[in-house]
Amino acid sequence: MARPMPLLFGVHAHQPECNFPEVLERAHARCYRPFLEVLHSFPDFRFSVHFSGLLLDYLFERHPQDMALLEEMVARGQVEMFGAGDAEPVLAAIPVRDRIGQLSRLSRKLEARFGQAPHGAWLTERVWEATVVPALADCGFRYATVDDYHFLCTGKSAAELDGYFTTEEDGRRLDLFPISEALRYRIPFAPAEDALAYLEKLAGLDRRAAAIYFDDIEKFGIWPETYDWVFGRDWLRKFIGGVLASGSIVPQTYREFHSNQRTRGIVYLPTTAYTEMNEWTLPAVAANAFADLVRREKERGAYETDKAFLRGGIWKNFLSRYPEANWMHKRMTSLSQRLAELPENAAGMRQAEEMHSLLYAAQANDAYWHGLFGGLYMPHLRRGVYRALIRLEALLDQAMARPARLRLDFDQDGSDELFLHNDKVQAIIRLDGCASICELDAYALEQNFGDTLRRHDEYYHRLILRGDTKAKQSAGIASAHDRVGFKHEISAADIQPDKRARMLFADSLISSTGLAEPFHVYGLDDDSPESSAPEARFRAQVGNVHILKQIILADNCVSISYRFEAADAAGFQVELDIAMPSCDGVGGHYIHQGKILGSFGQSIELEDANEITLDDQFMGGSVKLASSRPVRLLARPYFTVSRSEDGFERIMQSVWLTLSWPMVRGKSQATLTLEIQKARNDTASTP
Repeated sequence: MARPMPLLFGVHAHQPECNFPEVLERAHARCYRPFLEVLHSFPDFRFSVHFSGLLLDYLFERHPQDMALLEEMVARGQVEMFGAGDAEPVLAAIPVRDRIGQLSRLSRKLEARFGQAPHGAWLTERVWEATVVPALADCGFRYATVDDYHFLCTGKSAAELDGYFTTEEDGRRLDLFPISEALRYRIPFAPAEDALAYLEKLAGLDRRAAAIYFDDIEKFGIWPETYDWVFGRDWLRKFIGGVLASGSIVPQTYREFHSNQRTRGIVYLPTTAYTEMNEWTLPAVAANAFADLVRREKERGAYETDKAFLRGGIWKNFLSRYPEANWMHKRMTSLSQRLAELPENAAGMRQAEEMHSLLYAAQANDAYWHGLFGGLYMPHLRRGVYRALIRLEALLDQAMARPARLRLDFDQDGSDELFLHNDKVQAIIRLDGCASICELDAYALEQNFGDTLRRHDEYYHRLILRGDTKAKQSAGIASAHDRVGFKHEISAADIQPDKRARMLFADSLISSTGLAEPFHVYGLDDDSPESSAPEARFRAQVGNVHILKQIILADNCVSISYRFEAADAAGFQVELDIAMPSCDGVGGHYIHQGKILGSFGQSIELEDANEITLDDQFMGGSVKLASSRPVRLLARPYFTVSRSEDGFERIMQSVWLTLSWPMVRGKSQATLTLEIQKARNDTASTP
């Protein structure tokens, strides 16, 4: 009788630490708990699992009874725990020292909790760069999983990808398992009997070494329709029961297979990720051209043979596509460098541990990219990154002070930025002619009020404009990749890309026709004395209007003063996009003269206003904007449109304020003050 074919079955579980509590609990109730309960009832079904460190901590704290099941399965040899970076970073996107720190932290955690140090590594989003090999090897990892697509790009055939291969970098070895795309698209979306029939077919091939599967556990209950399909209609029990009843398939852990089999040979993989990611990371025009090319290849039946030669972009393209992602990334790497350079005795052991925890939390991948699952468009995920960065920066400043005023090209875009800060607030100003604030941090609230996102041109906009809601259907259920739906009504105006970044105190002149015309001609005032004070002056000449703009930080306030010499201008306009954590939820309100005018999700218009307060209960504080002269004030929510596994949705990014007033001939002036206050009785809850 032929030897049964090993099935290497692995699942990966992760949730962002800053996700909404109800989302975490729903994920546990609909996926993690029932999955573990089902697998626990089949002790002969061996498999491998990876939980990100932050999610593992959450589940041990909130649901120890389910973690007890996992501990028991590990103890009886049913489960192999995989490691990774503790906070689920894309390893290729963080410094080498932090790769080692993150990998080691989760490995220590797994050994302490389960008595088993991991040999296998899960690579976040299966993003592969050869540069990650030394850190993985130095941290004790012997093998990792990547997509079979990575191997096909080297010229390997699908028939060869039934075992592990070996690669090396800088003298370190790492073995690599190719995850089957065919299995990823069948499990759990095809009927259980169809998935089993496919495995039986593989097992019937001569000398087939193994079937290799490793994918997101969230497909087993969290993706649309999957909870009823996997648990309500017993897909998972049918599948596992079928595998165990088969005489030609035997479930194994990766560790078992790796210990008993030899490598299939040396391989060097290109920098890549899974095929969908390679499309998402391209700019919209290129992404649509790539999608059209793939569609044509599929229509003529050539895709499976040619897909290795259809290459999209790489994960790091997200940092060049989205300035907001690049800015966060450079903030993170800069603070990592500051932490690495901190003198040994500058901080105590406990504080140093907290600093590293904050840095690692800021390296979590979720908020740095955008696709069907990436969270760049999600304000609460970006806020999680900034909260960690702002807290870390405050601790670093306490350990070793930095200048109150610093100029450099921080995000490497060819234009300098000016950092101004005191112990309460920090304002970062772009020196690109706008003299606008791109980041405004309140250390007590750990909030970046400049954390918003402009409307970008996206590859899926053409689906919205077509109104295409048809999903590819088969005998099973549709994968989220094939599903197109609408959570909200979307108009063409909702997806019109912005012409400029969304910032605070962006200025325009209002012409005689009433049109606001933005300008980018501010220059840093050469006469401004070099000092350590957190302030800056800018000058601009726009037609017959001369403007002096001064930005000053004092305590918890940012004041912007304007002095005008005008010959002929109808008016002046200042726009602020202020990131408020409650967005259009119930926790945020406009307050004017002691009265609540409405929520942030509403539009408010005031004539001859001198002040307005934005109060946010989730943040546990408020922002008061005051003007030295009466202004016309318009406040409304600013939305972007994104695509998730649940469909297209409108997401509020910021409160969009527009202040305007008429100008007079000759000299005039105006001062705007932004005061940030933490609530006295802080009962805030994180959204």
